[in-house]
Amino acid sequence: MTELSVAGFDYSLPEELIAQQPPAERGSSRMLAMDRLTGVVQDSLFINLGNHLRRGDLLVLNDSRVIPARLYARRTLRREKEKPTGRIEVMLTEPAGPNQWRALVRPGRKIAIGERLVFPAPSGEILLEAEVLERGPYGERLLEFAPVDDFFSILDRIGHVPLPPYIHRDDATADRDRYQTVFAKERGSVAAPTAGLHFTPQMLDALAAQGIEIARITLHVGLGTFAPLRVDRVAEVRLHRERYIISAEAAAAINAAAAERRRIVAVGTTVVRTLEAAALEAAGNPIQPHSGTTEIFISPGFEFRCVGALLTNFHLPQSSLLMLVGAFAGRENVLAAYRHAIEQKYRFFSYGDCMLIQ
Repeated sequence: MTELSVAGFDYSLPEELIAQQPPAERGSSRMLAMDRLTGVVQDSLFINLGNHLRRGDLLVLNDSRVIPARLYARRTLRREKEKPTGRIEVMLTEPAGPNQWRALVRPGRKIAIGERLVFPAPSGEILLEAEVLERGPYGERLLEFAPVDDFFSILDRIGHVPLPPYIHRDDATADRDRYQTVFAKERGSVAAPTAGLHFTPQMLDALAAQGIEIARITLHVGLGTFAPLRVDRVAEVRLHRERYIISAEAAAAINAAAAERRRIVAVGTTVVRTLEAAALEAAGNPIQPHSGTTEIFISPGFEFRCVGALLTNFHLPQSSLLMLVGAFAGRENVLAAYRHAIEQKYRFFSYGDCMLIQ
């Protein structure tokens, strides 16, 4: 068997197809429907999703809520003659303990262990302070924040929506709503589970009325999911861990669907990773309610134990998410579908259109 390379998941995407704004109305996106066995594709609309689903399907959503994780700081000068730096971008990635967060810092070269950062409001009032405890590669830092009464309420005041770097603009007020699913509940993600962005409350109600069961799990999306892969071989890819929760209600719904041979439809790659990690841990037994972390990396050759269909957005070239989709539907099928989507001028990535693979 030929060893897979990361470059084997490359494709050429015109810059103008990268969606810079959400669609004018939530739920109005296009949808490319794909048969994963034959690779046959059909141009459709997301509003027609119910026409492609079956009565009794279990639709699983990720209810993680995006936090305003992008902050701007400045250094506190330790020496009188020290030159101040410009604005420092701090992207929180995951909590690491009481008052501690892992973060990406840019520019990070001069931000050393022991450095103190302050985070001002637009008025100039200092609302947060942090000390750098550890230094890692690629701008990674471990920060300890001075205790405050309500950390997340301060984030809501001074934090920015963590739009991905391929969206070439500052976040806007509208992003507070549109870069969040309508069913977001559990606070903790630093990137949106973007397949869920298409749903409206009306769509969810219509699917339920059609006999589609809906369950919710939580996986807090970290930046590691979208980080560039710095290896050449797929076998060498390692992902950052991400935190997840499967409630008793969700576990019961998943186990019942599996026992009754009803199809489980994952809304997004985050749901796929959560369900398949839990199924691996269960080792053929029913999935138990639990919380934990997963570093699962799904690439071609992976045996899917739980997921029977997938709704997902279009993913970056040479990304772990594209490899997951390739594992589910076949690398050649997926790359051919992407070529079709490019020819038909679908919108790509977080604010773009979607694919239903079944």
